[in-house]
Amino acid sequence: MDDATRLRDATRADLESLVAFNAAMALETEHKRLDPALLRPGVAAVFDDPRRGFYLVAERGGTVVGGLLVTWEWSDWRCGDWWWVQSVYVVPPARGQGVFGALYRAIEARARAAGAVGLRLYVERDNRRAQRTYAALGMEETAYRMYERPFGPADGR
Repeated sequence: MDDATRLRDATRADLESLVAFNAAMALETEHKRLDPALLRPGVAAVFDDPRRGFYLVAERGGTVVGGLLVTWEWSDWRCGDWWWVQSVYVVPPARGQGVFGALYRAIEARARAAGAVGLRLYVERDNRRAQRTYAALGMEETAYRMYERPFGPADGR
């Protein structure tokens, strides 16, 4: 990690950066344009209710250059929480410089300290670069496929 990179919990002051990151990530990885009227309150909802999760951001020179969201899923099989890493984004000029690795290692340490059963994330099928990054950090591909059934206008179609 660059010595000038600083990690911190996101605050409501980071809302616009996180909204922009989510919009850019969806367009880049899934070719989807997210509705700002849904995205902005969706990000803000995490700050309104910490039970939903938390954002961690990376800064350089006082500018937020990356971030991710952590949410939790209870596992009855393991009697503990999986920590889900979501909404991962690093601005293009900061990619390949250890920003995501630093964010990931910080989340891994926090999850272990909290007694989590592990970390999970999902990645777009064709996003080979992200898959290589996750594997290099010790994550393994699972045998599961994800299915969903969206409802209403927010279903991304």
